[in-house]
Amino acid sequence: MKTDLTHIWKYRKYLFYAAKFELKSEVSNAYLDWFWWILEPLFNMLIYYLIFGLVFRTPEKYFMVFIYSSLTMWNFFSRTVMVSVQLIRFSKPIITKVYIPKSVLLLEKMLVNAFKMAISSVIVVIMMILYKVPVDYHLLSLPYVLIIFFIFTFGCGCILMHLGAYISDLSYIISLVLNMLIYFTGIFYSIGERFPAPWGKIFELCNPLAFMIAQMRNCLLHKHSIISPAMLCWTIISFILALIGSRIVSKYENSYAKVI
Repeated sequence: MKTDLTHIWKYRKYLFYAAKFELKSEVSNAYLDWFWWILEPLFNMLIYYLIFGLVFRTPEKYFMVFIYSSLTMWNFFSRTVMVSVQLIRFSKPIITKVYIPKSVLLLEKMLVNAFKMAISSVIVVIMMILYKVPVDYHLLSLPYVLIIFFIFTFGCGCILMHLGAYISDLSYIISLVLNMLIYFTGIFYSIGERFPAPWGKIFELCNPLAFMIAQMRNCLLHKHSIISPAMLCWTIISFILALIGSRIVSKYENSYAKVI
């Protein structure tokens, strides 16, 4: 872990420069510029609102905020996971010419997605003001939830980045899994409350994405404490996952150029 932190610090300028360049190039030919990063989750939110809010009449309070805040976290995770699977192969021009720690390549993509998440979060704040959502001291716990979520995503990304270097069609499998997983993560409903007791709470505790999103809602909407054995457990698991993932990538990174 100390070596990984050393690499991050050493390549910090590359991280921010590469992320900035990718963000600029992504919207360089778009008329609406960075506004597209808001429109995508906004339109998804409207679709889910029409289906689950109006048709199925989901009883969640502050439903628009409920959905949009969840989508910002889901989009960060799904984008990072999808790009990590093909990251080694897509980075062939860089990998075969210069040495850059492969975990740094993943972190650069995560910075890009984190910036998009931050842009979308501005809409969450605006919506909370419009809907007059009350806030209290529980909101101070939100950064902790997001940090653990970031670490968990990094661990998943490292492992999938390694596997993707050897399994060329893994991206198709991950795409199918994500399409299914979005309906079991509680983006547009509360898993803990919609499934029969005690299975709803059990399923929420065992699904890290559903659990992290539920903790975000506890800080943002429900005014509940996130301090619990389950949160401690997923915090430990996230650090272990990140450590294992970064160790695997570090161990095999010299062989990736030969594989691709």
